[in-house]
Amino acid sequence: MTRHILDISRPISERLPVWPGDPPTRIELHAGADGSIPVVRQLSFGSHTGTHVDPPAHFVPGGRTVDQLPLDVLIGPAWLVHLPGEQPISATMLRAAGVPAGVTRLLIRTRNSDAPLGEPRFDERYVALDATAAQWVLERGMRLVGIDAPSIAAWDDIDTVHVMLLEAEIVALEGLYLAGVAPGDYELVCLPLPILGGDGAPARVVLINND
Repeated sequence: MTRHILDISRPISERLPVWPGDPPTRIELHAGADGSIPVVRQLSFGSHTGTHVDPPAHFVPGGRTVDQLPLDVLIGPAWLVHLPGEQPISATMLRAAGVPAGVTRLLIRTRNSDAPLGEPRFDERYVALDATAAQWVLERGMRLVGIDAPSIAAWDDIDTVHVMLLEAEIVALEGLYLAGVAPGDYELVCLPLPILGGDGAPARVVLINND
């Protein structure tokens, strides 16, 4: 058996686009500039930078914070679909994608991953879920939905889909990088920073494929 591990996280750098109005990413040398050791950098970025997790607390007052998320939601079998169109993702598209019954972690690759990694421009035209897709996810009893967009919801209606999913305690995993990743069955490992009381946190996310 061959074991493939795919890193689907976006590297954090000062070139990484952030949501307009969110804190910019700053990575500054704190110690070691003169060649001495140890080298230490000071990091500054928002809680929804790059590849990150949205817990219920992001949109639901009193909802679970990122450090309260059960690890068995963030780690386990996942199914990846490829939806390459330009339009918002709808329930009709998800039904046609052939997602097997019983899938509780769904990852969605779109044209968002076609942009070069490290592209510094924020694109408001990213592909995201519409309300019918969110309802489909709810009806399927899913626990986590991931996408290669800066948000699970569209730029012009950021609230509806977030509230639908997060009120049902469905974790949103955003900012994935899925270029070239084939559709199908994987083992997902998603570990967000355990920020106490966090409304979100960057995460290192990998897929494991056992052939």
